[in-house]
Amino acid sequence: MSEETKQVDGRNMRSIATKQKLLDAARDLFYEFGFKKTTISQMIKRAETGYGTAYAHFKGKDEILIALMETVMQEFLDMAHTPFLPTSKEEAKELVLNQVTAFLTMAKSNKDIMKVFAEAISLSPAVNEKWDDIRKTNIHFITRDITYAQSQGLVRSDLKIDIVARSWFLINENHQWDLVRDDTSASIEDIAWTITTMYIDGLYK
Repeated sequence: MSEETKQVDGRNMRSIATKQKLLDAARDLFYEFGFKKTTISQMIKRAETGYGTAYAHFKGKDEILIALMETVMQEFLDMAHTPFLPTSKEEAKELVLNQVTAFLTMAKSNKDIMKVFAEAISLSPAVNEKWDDIRKTNIHFITRDITYAQSQGLVRSDLKIDIVARSWFLINENHQWDLVRDDTSASIEDIAWTITTMYIDGLYK
């Protein structure tokens, strides 16, 4: 490796480290003060970096929040991307129940940052747009799964798949926010079993 290459690699590593310091500082400040009251100046001070360096990575706190959101929500999207190939209604119910339980459990375990996301979604058009993109991606995967099940003759053919997929995601999203905000006394297991049973019995033959 040439000396020039070593220098470039060193700069890249420092850049990555600085970016991560900003993200870590932002996350801690969001926990302390919420999205609205946290400023980019606080983040820069907490990360012990300069304004020029910070703005080389992010245009503002909205972009930093979106970067944090992408990291957290990737785990949700990875789960949604899991192959769904049931051969019966019973198998489909087991797969969906496992997905819903995992989805709600992840939301609950990440509730501190999810609360920040909820606040930011209501205040920032950019963050709201990002959340809508995440919602659309999840609905796409649900549509894919229903389409497969329909091709196997497992689900009703008289229902509009796009409407079912969107409705199913919104039901899950609503319970997700209830758990994040501690607005429900129901357990994750009870919520997951109840809505999965409603979904499967209403959609599958």
